[in-house]
Order: sequence, then C-alpha cells, then structure tokens
Amino acid sequence: MNAIPAHLDHLVLATPELAATVADFARRTGVTPVPGGAHVGFGTRNHLVALGGAGYLEIIGPDPEQSAPDGPRPFDVDRLVAARTVTWAISPPDLDLAVAAARARGYDPGPVLQMSRRRPDGTLLEWRLTDGDTAHPSGLVPFLIDWGSSAHPTAADLPVTPLLRLSATAPDPDEIRPLLSAVGAELAVAEGPVGLSFTVDTPRGPVTFE
Repeated sequence: MNAIPAHLDHLVLATPELAATVADFARRTGVTPVPGGAHVGFGTRNHLVALGGAGYLEIIGPDPEQSAPDGPRPFDVDRLVAARTVTWAISPPDLDLAVAAARARGYDPGPVLQMSRRRPDGTLLEWRLTDGDTAHPSGLVPFLIDWGSSAHPTAADLPVTPLLRLSATAPDPDEIRPLLSAVGAELAVAEGPVGLSFTVDTPRGPVTFE
C-alpha cells in the first residue's frame, strides 16, 4: 500500500486558534502557510500548504472577522482544545459515480453539498463535497470532493511541504478498512485510539502532525 493515498485532495488540520496553529506549523517546518480565504456563513477561514502533486494541507479555524454562525462551525472546531488532524478528502474522477458506488457497497458517505469560498485576490472557488457530518464519525474515512470548473487550490502557487506519509489508528481497523474500500480509498490503519497523522518533508527535516 502506498504511503500517499491515490486521489488525495487534502488533509484537514482543524484548530480552535488559527493564527497560533499557523505560527506553530511555520516554526516547526520553516514553511509558512498562506491564507486561503473565508468560508462565509460558516464562521471559518483557512491557510494552505501544498503537499506535492494535487494534494494540499488545509489548516482551518474560527474566523474572527465573521460573526458566529447559526450552527456549529465545520469540523467541530468549536469543541477542539488543540489543533488536530480531523479528516481527509479524496477527489475521485466522478463524484456522483463514486457516491453511488459507495452506497452500493453498503456505505453512505452522505449527501453532496455545494460550498464556496473567496480567495484573498477575490477569486471565487466553488466545489461539491459529501457531508462528512453524516458520514463515519471517526474522520478516518475520507469525504469526497469535486472542484468542478474552479481552479484547484494547488494552482495558486502555494508553499510546499511534500507529504511523506499518511496513516491512521482505530480501535477496530477491520471496521474501517471496508469503508475505505467502499469509497475507493487506501489508508494504512493500525490498532489504537482513533487518530490521523501525517509526515511532511521540510527544510528542517521530516515533521509529523497528529
């Protein structure tokens, strides 16, 4: 099994304190994530780093420039006490076909939602993704995403920390593996507490985040 999953789109590092987590990433790696943009109406914004190929890291947290949203912020950031790798996303060749195939295999990745954010340069990005809130609660099974006609975030000349490895732990890996297979994903899953970790190559050597 490859250390880097096929069709990887991005990893999600969620945090209750976005500025502090971005600064910590820069301190540990020597690479500073760049602003991605605000998720208007959801109360979050992000910073990005490319992982090589078509993959990237999204660091997401509360947006102090937005009023509190009506519902919970994405990725449960309001309940986090520290930064954590909460989930990941893959971009299958055909999102709707992949969702139908997963359901046929006994796993429902959730409804497909429309999302958008505006980059700092004013460019509007729009995409579709499966609703991870209704999918497997561990975050180990990736949500599915399709950028449609929008430019992929990695087209924005992001700083790069090449991904060396992505892995997971779960109390019952045999529960997770069939769900990964249902969405066409591969991920090394070992026995342990629920968790995702990734290692990137940096000017300061390999660095692992959990």
